[in-house]
Amino acid sequence: MAAPSNTDSDKKKKAGWFWPVLVAVAFGVLGGLGAFTFGYGEGHAYLGNNPESCANCHVMQEFYDSWLKSSHHAVATCNDCHTPHDNLIAKYATKADNGFFHSLAFTTGDFKDPIQIKERNSRVVQAACIDCHHDLVNHMLPTEAGGDMASCVHCHRSVGHAQSVAPRRYEGY
Repeated sequence: MAAPSNTDSDKKKKAGWFWPVLVAVAFGVLGGLGAFTFGYGEGHAYLGNNPESCANCHVMQEFYDSWLKSSHHAVATCNDCHTPHDNLIAKYATKADNGFFHSLAFTTGDFKDPIQIKERNSRVVQAACIDCHHDLVNHMLPTEAGGDMASCVHCHRSVGHAQSVAPRRYEGY
């Protein structure tokens, strides 16, 4: 009886299933972990506009409590100040970006305490202030594109939260 032939085409056929299966398993594991994490972390709550969702993380409880006592409590939610107003895609991209990095930081414990706003999110807050209060601050806006403007929270630190926020300058408003 003749031994089966192990030609190159037979080897390629046998090995041809390996990479597609490996990729499918990797996507399945990552997708499963992502779905579990999203469910366990109540990720669906962050898709809405309820400020209590922001306090799901114990680190944010202090900020939520201070917002409850703030002058903006009756007129603005977390999303009104911390997500872009100009388009829905930018809003949910910011939410997804913040959600991922917040989850990563809180899971690994790699965050500053007290938590600090990042520069990109400070720009979103500044744009939100200007969007809502444009009529009041119009005379303070830069006259040239790219001009400097003092941060709104420099003078109005306790408007949204009772915590002190480091003064910053912003360009491009």
